[in-house]
Amino acid sequence: MSQLVSHTYLFGGDQPWSPTDWTSSDDRVRGGASHSSLTITPTNTAFFHGHLDITALGGAGFASQRTTDNRTWDLSGYDGLALRINGSDGQRYTLTLKDEVLPKRADGREQSTLSWEYDFRPSAGIAGGEERVLVKWADLKATYRGREKEDAEPLDLSRVKRISVMIRSFFGTQEGDFELGIDSIAAFRTERYTDATAESDTEDREEWDSDGLNEKWTGPSRRSGWRWLLGCCGL
Repeated sequence: MSQLVSHTYLFGGDQPWSPTDWTSSDDRVRGGASHSSLTITPTNTAFFHGHLDITALGGAGFASQRTTDNRTWDLSGYDGLALRINGSDGQRYTLTLKDEVLPKRADGREQSTLSWEYDFRPSAGIAGGEERVLVKWADLKATYRGREKEDAEPLDLSRVKRISVMIRSFFGTQEGDFELGIDSIAAFRTERYTDATAESDTEDREEWDSDGLNEKWTGPSRRSGWRWLLGCCGL
């Protein structure tokens, strides 16, 4: 049996959210009208919120918050990421990772690189950190310039350069105001164990459980073929 036994916070928990770690990357760079913000509350919850517009680009649209380009994480010793959700409108969101960020083009737009994506839909109306989204590395799908790339090299977990949280229209199936509360993003490890597991490992599992990160997990949602607009902006 595989259990979550330890974790390291990237954002939230003992690593407080900071607005300087995040910046918006919305479809306005392609002539769209969507916009997003990341608001951090005094209780250390980050709210990703804004407005998703699909009229300016004929049914397409996206809004996202991404980490700034001065961060690198070595996640090679972990098995995935865990998001602790604290409030949701029930819409479909996407978590994206990158291991390469190229210099911007002469016109200020970003050059496209491979992305690894995971779509999820938290339950509407949840609050108090009652739902978790568990993203194993194998759940991530590689895309390039908006299209799935099945022959992509594996994600280099030793040098993750960017983490993004995004909402997009999925062929016009969602639009308007949005809000997603995230208490924390943590890297987690799992371990297969038996009744003979060492006492120290048992204590690690108990600490993980006491943090509430084993309570309820949201599995993968169906993925959409809509990619082209996202790829144009290097997301």
